[in-house]
Amino acid sequence: MIQEIQHQLAELIAENTKGSNALFEAERALAEAEYELDTAESKAFLKAQGTVADRQALAKLESAEARLQRDLRKAELSRIKQKIRSIETASTVLATQAKLMSSEARL
Repeated sequence: MIQEIQHQLAELIAENTKGSNALFEAERALAEAEYELDTAESKAFLKAQGTVADRQALAKLESAEARLQRDLRKAELSRIKQKIRSIETASTVLATQAKLMSSEARL
């Protein structure tokens, strides 16, 4: 049973390492999406006509797709962070379980 827990811990550690890489990629994708949104919104604002409020509204409308992509990247980043937290929690639970089993075996 302890060997099984050790194996599960090893798998969780490997998965957590992959999570670090995925987190970096998600952060990079979010930064790129925010750049695209800022660029699209600024360009749309500069080419729009009318009052500042009108230009801002038109810029938001024209950059809606870029905003959606940014929001999707934020959701992806959040999902990865949540998965990493759940892996860390599972690792802690398994490590505690292994310690308890080891202590019981000594008694």
